[in-house]
Amino acid sequence: MKGKDNLYSLLDLRGNIVNLDKEKPEVLYSYIASVFTNKTGEINNPSKFQEDTISDLLKHLDTQKSMGPDGIHPRVMRELAEELAKPLSIIYQYSWLSGEVPDDWRLANVTPICEKGCKKDMGKYRPVSLTSVPDKVMEQIILSAITQHLQDGQGLGPSQHRFRRGRSCPINLISF
Repeated sequence: MKGKDNLYSLLDLRGNIVNLDKEKPEVLYSYIASVFTNKTGEINNPSKFQEDTISDLLKHLDTQKSMGPDGIHPRVMRELAEELAKPLSIIYQYSWLSGEVPDDWRLANVTPICEKGCKKDMGKYRPVSLTSVPDKVMEQIILSAITQHLQDGQGLGPSQHRFRRGRSCPINLISF
């Protein structure tokens, strides 16, 4: 976080307050690992990595988006959704269980995009990372699983409105 120190304090799994920014990623990692780990210590295998889920996500890819550094265009993935669902399901399952993603998915093409204003002004550009399409699909599945878990009442209280679909800060103010 550029220019910001000591963003927010966190509570670790034992209820201790963590103030040091260097310790906060480990606290967040421990929490996420505890959520997705069962009582025997094995990582839960989310049912979201099913072929039909993957196929559905591939069929709804935006073909106007750019391809990532792997050179696979979203149109190709969309057209071959039925054929790619099974191999991607296997890759996603292995990636989830091993805690590793393929090296190609860690790469990104960074492209400068000009925001409103003079295109000659370098300050008007922002970087956009173009990543691998299969990686984006896996990220969608994991985000959906985490969001579902939080919305099932295990991580977010009913008063939490920001960053939740269908709930906003103004709605929170109205309900308050």
